[in-house]
Amino acid sequence: MAERREPIISFQNFSFQYRAQKRPTLTGIDLDIYPGERVLIAGPSGSGKSTLAGCINGLNPFANPGECTGTLTVDGVDAPHSSIFELSAHVGTVLQDPDGQFIGLTVGEDIAFALENSCMPQDEMHAVTRRAAKLVGIENHLGYAPHELSGGQKQRVGLAGVMVDQVRILLFDEPLANLDPATGKQAIELIDEIQQKTDTTVLIIEHRLEDVLWRNVDRIVLVNEGKILADLRPDELLSTSLLAENGIREPLYLTALRYAGVAITPEKRPAHVDSLVLNEADTAALKQWFTAYPQPEPAAAPVPLLEVRDLSFGYQKGQPTLKHVGFTIGKGEMVSIVGRNGAGKSTLSKLICGFETPDAGEIFLNGNPLAGENIRSRAKHIGYVMQNPNQMISKTMIYDEVALGLQRSGLTEAQIREKVEQTLKICGLYPFRNWPVSALSFGQKKRVTIASVLALDPELILLDEPTAGQDFRHYTDIMEFLRGLNAQGVTVVMITHDMHLMLEYTQRALVFCDGELIADRSAAGVLCDPALIERAALKETSLYTLANRCGIEPAQEFVERFIAQDREVRENGR
Repeated sequence: MAERREPIISFQNFSFQYRAQKRPTLTGIDLDIYPGERVLIAGPSGSGKSTLAGCINGLNPFANPGECTGTLTVDGVDAPHSSIFELSAHVGTVLQDPDGQFIGLTVGEDIAFALENSCMPQDEMHAVTRRAAKLVGIENHLGYAPHELSGGQKQRVGLAGVMVDQVRILLFDEPLANLDPATGKQAIELIDEIQQKTDTTVLIIEHRLEDVLWRNVDRIVLVNEGKILADLRPDELLSTSLLAENGIREPLYLTALRYAGVAITPEKRPAHVDSLVLNEADTAALKQWFTAYPQPEPAAAPVPLLEVRDLSFGYQKGQPTLKHVGFTIGKGEMVSIVGRNGAGKSTLSKLICGFETPDAGEIFLNGNPLAGENIRSRAKHIGYVMQNPNQMISKTMIYDEVALGLQRSGLTEAQIREKVEQTLKICGLYPFRNWPVSALSFGQKKRVTIASVLALDPELILLDEPTAGQDFRHYTDIMEFLRGLNAQGVTVVMITHDMHLMLEYTQRALVFCDGELIADRSAAGVLCDPALIERAALKETSLYTLANRCGIEPAQEFVERFIAQDREVRENGR
């Protein structure tokens, strides 16, 4: 009989309660993870998955005080009675926000930080730093400063910084949240590669399930309300309805198969669109589902609201960030702006809001040039929601933050209260109106920033990554809420890395690459164009792959058919 392996992480009847909370965040956790495994921990926001990770790396209870019961052993260490310092020699954590992990002035210094702390001799330290940098493919950037790196490169540096300790466990907390689709794909490939080279145990906390499954994982542990609901191989879990029931998005190609009446079973190997086993009956069902639906009539062209004409801008002379950009967005449209990190997307929104002045070209709103309008006067018509809510929030209390923009509007205190409370209800924040902002999660803070912009009744809302770091349920809440505003006539423009969002909610996408607008067409059209996807660092939708595998043409119409049904299902289910 083969000997039973010892787990490298073992929770036994483990519970954890933060000091500030009335009830435990985790209860009765029993979980064994074995050396060399790759485990995805999934669950909606607030499910306890980050708390679980914090217990493994020592943040709980050492940085976030709280009470542990039961036992937790991590690589032979009694974790709750250890220290962050001791556990950091066993567990390397790569954070969601790569900026939050930088300590050094250069990449090399940053990677070597832990080694300097342990007083390693210089020669040895340089050798270890170089080895770690090479492992993650960042060895040519050792002299770079953090601000000179892309999001994906920063993540590599963070990973190298924890690899120098030669830890046996790597913990990734939402590694895809801030990355463009192509970089996200590379991040998953990098994790795969590192694991094969070093035989570490890898834990990934992420709700972008389909993206993580780009490479195999051994198990998916589904967490909700502080308990483990499932611990299954991906093929087994994807054959159940547990993901949908707990607010996690299943891969799109599986939803399409379900719509066509195809039963998903473990034997079909549903974990990856390329390994999916489909028989003739399945393919026929999918084709029939596709052809049974009439193509929608093309919509009439909307009245122009925002016009951008021949816009150019550079932060430094002779280095243009945007080059000769021109487009028109109509009243009541919902549009995505996509492209790799650094393509000029956020710069465009700064120019529209008046935070920067163009070097050439013009911007018009309702036919009027914006050149003479200052930031304050533009803000009455154009609301801007930044990617990081912490950069927008200035008040301690939620109510005060949302009321801030109305203070000089000439409304009475009672009118302001009514407006703020109505906006908080729309944003799902009314129960928290008397809370301090600091008590909210990242996703809830995001909604506060949207509420404070909405309170001013803008005609156009520009959102930078509206759903970054949101689980599918909150993501859907925010997007349906934005769609509801859009239905009331508010024009919505979103900068996003999320291909699902672009596909499901926006009819049209503006694609940027190196400061130029390289495509302006339907979202499905963009995601069915391999050459454009490659150039703009996007990621083709798995629906396109599924249509091609089943010989369904044109693939773009198949994708549009799916979106129409998905919308119908969601509207009827609400």
